Amino acid sequence: MVKESKLGNPLLVIVVMAGSGKSSVARHLERKGWRVIRFGALTMRELELRNLSINEANEKKVREELRAKHGMAAYAKLLLPMIVKSLSAGPTVIDGLYSWAEYKYLKRKVDNRLKLVAIYTTRSVRYGRLSKRPERPLSFKEAEQRDFNEIENAEKGGPIAIADYLIINDGSEDDLHKAVDAVLSTIYPPS
Repeated sequence: MVKESKLGNPLLVIVVMAGSGKSSVARHLERKGWRVIRFGALTMRELELRNLSINEANEKKVREELRAKHGMAAYAKLLLPMIVKSLSAGPTVIDGLYSWAEYKYLKRKVDNRLKLVAIYTTRSVRYGRLSKRPERPLSFKEAEQRDFNEIENAEKGGPIAIADYLIINDGSEDDLHKAVDAVLSTIYPPS
């Protein structure tokens, strides 16, 4: 376990199905002074290193190869040094936990600081958002296949089911930010 003295700051871990609003939450927290570690950035970096186009098929391929090489907790393992460094500097949010194994790995390493927040959005709303996003839009079929992959292969359902907090995000971005602030005030009340 990482020593508590190095981890005097909170670690908020966001878990969602694609299109639920994690990037909006991460940007909101970043504006509040939180440090953001985006697990998906590791995928993007690998795509760039391999000179692969950014699309759902290549992203899936990279995610699966990283997990085959480093285990199902790959993203948490590979990014742990960055997480520890970030926690030593201030409150940190992980934008996008992928798997049950990553959750268990992080819990072992930073248990005393980790709060898991699931953001839930109905499937029809998520798929509508995903089809309209400017970067990497997904068709209904692609979004559905990604859901199946994340539930069946990455075991994403476990962290969502065991989350410390659940935020429903079927409304506006402002509503989402207010819900996040309400959760933050419960988890980390002002001193």
